[in-house]
Amino acid sequence: MKIGFIGLGNMGAPMAHNLLKAGHAVNVFDLSAQAVQALVEAGAKAAASPKAAASDAECVITMLPAAAHVRSVLTAEDGVLAGIAKGVTIVDSSTIDPASVKAFAELAQQHGNTFVDAPVSGGTGGAAAGTLTFMVGGSASAYEQVKPVLSAMGKNIVHCGDTGTGQVAKICNNLVLGITMAGVAEAMSLGEALGIDVKVLGGIINTSTGRCWSSDTYNPMPGVIDSAPSSRGYTGGFGTDLMLKDLGLATDAAKFARQPVYLGALAQQLYQTMSAKGAGRLDFSAVIKLYRNDSENGSGDNNDNNSGNRAANGAAR
Repeated sequence: MKIGFIGLGNMGAPMAHNLLKAGHAVNVFDLSAQAVQALVEAGAKAAASPKAAASDAECVITMLPAAAHVRSVLTAEDGVLAGIAKGVTIVDSSTIDPASVKAFAELAQQHGNTFVDAPVSGGTGGAAAGTLTFMVGGSASAYEQVKPVLSAMGKNIVHCGDTGTGQVAKICNNLVLGITMAGVAEAMSLGEALGIDVKVLGGIINTSTGRCWSSDTYNPMPGVIDSAPSSRGYTGGFGTDLMLKDLGLATDAAKFARQPVYLGALAQQLYQTMSAKGAGRLDFSAVIKLYRNDSENGSGDNNDNNSGNRAANGAAR
């Protein structure tokens, strides 16, 4: 299948690589020449704009930081809707609010296209391994149509319901993730302050009732999980600013539903503090720095955020 892929950040790039490995022909766009070149070397074709990426595609996939970027990539003069053929499905794997998804679906429908929301869970490791979970919002027929494509990038492809429900599932999942990461950071820091070896503590938590993904896979304490971002200076993972954005989506949705999110609001304040300290591009597990009185809250880097913004800004030109 010919696929247009837009947004080659920490998540998007390995997802596009897996589409190539599955035998799909992939046209890629991102404002990062380096990101595009890496995909070209793997067999993709570079596109000069989102319009060009979508022009001969049988499916278009976007992976961008926020709703504003998705809107720009879709509706700009050289955007997806300016180049896509009628009847081609647009799959957005960004994490955005359900209301925006419905608005984009209406725009796509007016153009003769189907818009499916399919945010992901599984982190950069899952993106590289092709084991992501896709939470799909759309009609049953649209789900069946995109499932084979998504299966090249993920292990669990779940139909959540109508358009927008994929995003509902994602923001609820990330609400839990943000809260549990703060909880693990708090517990690990307390244990360190009380004198227990943090690797011993991590091992106990990971074989006891406190076990969770934030502890056994992504532990925020350096040296506990060798493959976690905390063991490489909190780089190359899911940025604090992106977690802050997702918690904002959750709290905004909660206001709309008149549903309290007590812990979510507190977690949002923690990540907001990290962002204000200049650590927004560090992996969100760096929230442990607040508990350890770590003054080295450098800006770090987050390619999903940077590449996605570059892609959106380029489409707006």
